[in-house]
Amino acid sequence: MAVSIRLSRGGAKRRPYYRIVVANSRSPRDGSFIEKIGSYNPQLSKEDENRVIVDLDRARHWLSVGAQPTDRVARFFDAAGLLERAARNNPKKAEPGEKAKERAEERAQKAADAAEAAKAASEAPAEPAVAEEAAAPATEA
Repeated sequence: MAVSIRLSRGGAKRRPYYRIVVANSRSPRDGSFIEKIGSYNPQLSKEDENRVIVDLDRARHWLSVGAQPTDRVARFFDAAGLLERAARNNPKKAEPGEKAKERAEERAQKAADAAEAAKAASEAPAEPAVAEEAAAPATEA
């Protein structure tokens, strides 16, 4: 039987309260569990010592017999000094998707085309505009 140490939700709607439980990994989140080894109350401030309560002796026992903690519970154990949790790294998380890259390339292409058109427009009509200005006063007089 695969055993995991995970959170089981309790409390009212929009007022969560979690129990840290040892349960069969195939049982439902709020279903039956083997043992309750702690609690987590996210409503309390982060500095409050009652936010996370863990029975470290029982947690050590379950870890020694092969129970696997979930990521959130592993964070609690790491903060308590019970388990060393490796930091996770996903460098591709901030990278935009394919469609976003295509849209960015199209915007860059349009900006480059507009800059070329503006440069060409500023260079070409400069000489005829001067000629028109000189010719215009002569015809009025």
